[in-house]
Parts: sequence; C-alpha cells; structure tokens
Amino acid sequence: MIIVWVLLGVVVILILWFIAVYNKLIGLKNRTDEALSDIDVQTKRRYDLIPNLVETVKGYAKHEKELLENVTKARAEAMSSKGMADQAKAENQITEALKSVFALAENYPQLKANENFAKLQDELTGTEDKIEASRRFYNANVRDFNIAIEVFPASMVANMFGYKRRQLFETTTTAEKEPVKVDFNDEKK
Repeated sequence: MIIVWVLLGVVVILILWFIAVYNKLIGLKNRTDEALSDIDVQTKRRYDLIPNLVETVKGYAKHEKELLENVTKARAEAMSSKGMADQAKAENQITEALKSVFALAENYPQLKANENFAKLQDELTGTEDKIEASRRFYNANVRDFNIAIEVFPASMVANMFGYKRRQLFETTTTAEKEPVKVDFNDEKK
C-alpha cells in the first residue's frame, strides 16, 4: 500500500511540474509576442510620420528629389517586409534614409528653422528611441524564451508542444556594427 501512495505522490509531483513548466512557457511566449507587437506599433508610428517629413522637406529642397524618393522607397519596403530578417534589413534602410534627410537639413537653414520640420524631427527621434527600446525588450524576451525551451528537462515539454527558437532582432548592416569615428581635426583650409 505504501508503494502505491509513493507512486501516486510521484505522479502528482510530475503532473504539477509539467503544469508549472507549461505555464511558464506560455507566459514567455506571450511576453515575446507582446514585445514583437510593440515593435510593430512603434514602426507603424514611424511609417505614419515619414510622409509628413517628406512633404515638409519637399518645399525647401526641391532638387533633392532622389533623397526623398529613397526615403519613400525604404518606407514602402519596410511596410511590406516579411519575416524578422527582412524587417530588420528594411528598418535599417529607413534609419539610414532618415539620417540623410536630417543631414540635408544642415544645408538648408530655413528648413532647419521650420517649426513643422523641427517638430517632426523631434517626434521621429523619439519614435526611433522607442523602437530601439522595443527591440531590446523583444530581444530580452526572446532570450528568456529560447533558454526556457532549451534547458533540460523543460525542453521535453517544449518539444511536446512544438515550441521553436525565436529569432533575435539583429542589426544587419555592417555600418551600424562599426564604432562611430569622431574626427576633431578641421581639414578645411
């Protein structure tokens, strides 16, 4: 009779362990999905701001048509990207295109002083910061999820329910991985 109670106790402990691991995996999966959704929300905000920025710049920099077309093209590609790798590549193209627009403003003092441009620039800068924070939050959740589904014995439960590793949101351009070069020497003579 004691053996039956011991076996029953072991079965109950295994069932409780299984439930705890399963619930932990569900929680991590949902937090990872939420973090990915937050990236989508912030990038949508960026996509909505870009046409306003382009229109504001058009009035001041009529001969910079190619630059503005590149921004619009990058936005369209980012909006239609599929998969984490494509989205990361497209988002990096937008970031580079926006840097070019802000650099362009340095050549046009009237544009730089324009209240709408300044406001859009501030909003885009804030949005870029939020996107970066969202990416870090997503990557932290992906890391935790991937660890949880790979450690033993939780990996057995993860395999039973088909959980797969999630891909981190990574920088795809080599320029963004390189250190920033600062030169204080004035080459102009």
